[in-house]
Amino acid sequence: MKDTQKTRRGFIKKAGLATASLAAIPAFSSEKIQSVQLSRNLFRSTGDTIRLALIGAGGMGVENAKTALKHEGVKLTAVCDLYTGRLADAQERWGDDIMTTDDYKKVLASKEVDAVIIATPDHWHKQIAIDAMNAGKHVYCEKPMVHSVAEGHELINTWKKTGVVFMVGSQGMSSLGNEKAQELLASGAIGALNYAEGFWARHSPIGAWQYHIPEDASKKTVSWNRFVSNTTKRPFDATRFFRWRNYTDYGTGMSGDLFVHLFSSLHFITQSYGPNRVSAMGGLRYWKDGREVPDVLLGMFQYPEAEAHPAFNLSLRCNFVDGTSGSTYLKLVGSEGSMDVKWREVVLKRNNNSSDDPFAKAKAAEGVAYEGRKKMLPPRETVYKAEDGYKGAHYDHHANFLHAIRTGGQVAEDPVFGFRACAPALLCNDSYRENRFIDWDPVAMKIINS
Repeated sequence: MKDTQKTRRGFIKKAGLATASLAAIPAFSSEKIQSVQLSRNLFRSTGDTIRLALIGAGGMGVENAKTALKHEGVKLTAVCDLYTGRLADAQERWGDDIMTTDDYKKVLASKEVDAVIIATPDHWHKQIAIDAMNAGKHVYCEKPMVHSVAEGHELINTWKKTGVVFMVGSQGMSSLGNEKAQELLASGAIGALNYAEGFWARHSPIGAWQYHIPEDASKKTVSWNRFVSNTTKRPFDATRFFRWRNYTDYGTGMSGDLFVHLFSSLHFITQSYGPNRVSAMGGLRYWKDGREVPDVLLGMFQYPEAEAHPAFNLSLRCNFVDGTSGSTYLKLVGSEGSMDVKWREVVLKRNNNSSDDPFAKAKAAEGVAYEGRKKMLPPRETVYKAEDGYKGAHYDHHANFLHAIRTGGQVAEDPVFGFRACAPALLCNDSYRENRFIDWDPVAMKIINS
């Protein structure tokens, strides 16, 4: 365990991304907000062209491919999807010479593919990833890495056996904000960590997964039998296919889609293996469209004391009916201050309250005001922001993946880290459905109670 922990601690120095230029916490007036720019000096990974294939050409898959292709020495050679409209769009977008198919195994058999981006619905992640690794392909797999906790160890064991590069796609992992927050926490900027909280807030049909259903959606244009071949067999249903996140056969709900980002960031910042107790509650409050998952979800987690951090508690919430917000953040609270962490920004607040002396306390008790009485000062605040021109966490995440392929280096989120991030998110679903606490061994990555 200690060796693994040291490896994680040393990641920033060893990974393909150069660490952001990090300044010590500056001295500043307690009445002022200090602003500091974060910068990124990206490595330039050169070498033979990496030939990529995209498996799952929906919204996130296309964004992943577009981001990867912004890097030098990358070529897209194949696209796989179960809807003919997406295959036609891929050829229009990237050229008629790319291979298109609805059978991912044909992609894996191609000698023109070095690495794959897996951006399918969650229920296909594990099997396609395992087949890709066994075929010798490097893998970038969207989060959550697996559809259920039971699938995690098989994927990890295949990765260890094959030795390919495997990156889990929680792109915030590679953000300047996370790196700065990790450095600030380790330096003692907020004292001893005792609590963390995070949230995702949305209020739109797309944000709530009511994705567009094409007019031509039918059994002729959708390979429905392939889609359901590893799960419950049902008659063709365009809504279940195009809005798959709403159904437990294919998706993992709010926690699998969004909590997992917060777990990934928190575990990177704190160097934690994860919680040992999980609980969740919520409900369907607004989007009553036949979905099987809640649109409001709350999670509570207990983190045990570990070599890297003291014991602390975590609270997460996700609301698809939030009429006041449309954002996300992660807050870490310590004995001396707190941090609000976003991918491009960290706001550090350090307590600067002034306590009264004995005379002042006595006068205060008498209700007597006096000249020179001490004031309660606001927390000292420093804002760290990404400098202009920063290409973003998504670009950096793919840069790390591509560099690791060329050099055999480490990635920001390998399958072990990825499983430790997604497991508590997936256990939220179990806790919600079964109305119980779930105990989890974050080191062995196993459920303790059943």
